[in-house]
Amino acid sequence: MALRLQKILSERGVASRRAAERLIASGRVTVNGAVAEIGMSADPERDEILIEGKPLPPETERRYIMLNKPRGYVTTMSDERGRKTTAELTADCPERVYPVGRLDMDSDGLLIMTNDGELAHKLMHPSHGIKKTYRVIAEGDVAAALPVLKAPIEIDGRETLAAEVSVNGGELTVTISEGRNRQVRRMCEAAGLRVTRLTRISEGALELGGLKTGKWRYLTPQEVKSVESAEPMVSR
Repeated sequence: MALRLQKILSERGVASRRAAERLIASGRVTVNGAVAEIGMSADPERDEILIEGKPLPPETERRYIMLNKPRGYVTTMSDERGRKTTAELTADCPERVYPVGRLDMDSDGLLIMTNDGELAHKLMHPSHGIKKTYRVIAEGDVAAALPVLKAPIEIDGRETLAAEVSVNGGELTVTISEGRNRQVRRMCEAAGLRVTRLTRISEGALELGGLKTGKWRYLTPQEVKSVESAEPMVSR
């Protein structure tokens, strides 16, 4: 059956849909010997699809895992600077899985990794508005920062959606529905705070719970379903 090329690549675990589109746009994907274009459809059972000259990976069992990423690890499969990567922590997973989104090197906590590009797309794409919650320890006047953190803040020339913020014993809990680069850290900086510890504790219905630092576990079928059933937000 013919499908959009980026959908095929994501379903085979090559990359998320957005990353697959970038692969296609860069001319690194061919279909039956011709350079592919965005929007092209193909049949993986009948057409020869190559990524950088290599055959499309065969279908493999879908894997969905949650990692409690430690600080000091970069969220990538390899690093040209020789830093420790999340791929090292999940090397014992039967299939190769890829991180969904980013959690910067100085942050820790919940990170989803999978070879299912469609599910990764749902978790990352802003249209689904899947909320991410962080526990934040910061230096500065937290009481004065609260009104700033709760209001839209301009980052890279565009306002964020309003965040949900609460304080418990000097520790902040911040929930956002976007995934802008280092968003929570930059929000805190704009509010006059210096973050000393940032931990992601939940993503949608997925909760870190008691998972030990540096360890991973499979998502339950119910957890996977909670992501798959997420509906796009109504445009504001």
